[in-house]
Amino acid sequence: MKLQSLLHALLPKEDKFFKYFEQDVENLVEAAGVFKSLMTNAISKEEREQKVRYVEELEHRGDEITHTLYSELGATFITPFDREDIHSLASTLDDILDYLRGAALRLILYQVGSISAEQERLAGLIYDQVLELNKAIHNLRHFHDGALIRDSLVRINSIENEADDIFERAIADLFETCTDPIKLIKMKELLVSLETATDQCEDAANVIESIIVKNA
Repeated sequence: MKLQSLLHALLPKEDKFFKYFEQDVENLVEAAGVFKSLMTNAISKEEREQKVRYVEELEHRGDEITHTLYSELGATFITPFDREDIHSLASTLDDILDYLRGAALRLILYQVGSISAEQERLAGLIYDQVLELNKAIHNLRHFHDGALIRDSLVRINSIENEADDIFERAIADLFETCTDPIKLIKMKELLVSLETATDQCEDAANVIESIIVKNA
């Protein structure tokens, strides 16, 4: 048994960190679900604005959880896994929600009237990634279930690859068909926000992979 694993077996665990991460990712799941529901042409302008406001509320809630987690990290002597990994995972989860909030606000600020099929698909892929992050983080309490966690991580990486393909095609189509330079810039920024959110999900998966490797 590795020394680090032996120490984790002998020393008392601080389960509060698992609790905070579970709260954080559950809040993220809710936000990603709301974001997915607003990235469609099947709702009214008023409904979209209401959902955007709710995403903002969830982003603020996520900030509060992250702040509490950082505070506890500074006040805790023994952590369940590396402090660097705790900080990195909290940061990447926060970044995902920041990009969702940014993309949601752009819909209102840019007065986006119609959601493209690619934008709607990217929102769905982000939600799928977040669901897998939720599974992986809830399984972090049990490091011996590394194979189960890695199934979710592989799925997240696969979805990110699909999102990259959709993003590249959407950008190419945008430059090919959009003749309004202002609209082109707005739509490009929205697509970049969506694609970056999928990258951040992959970053979170990479942090979880690091945790699993160190605690195997």
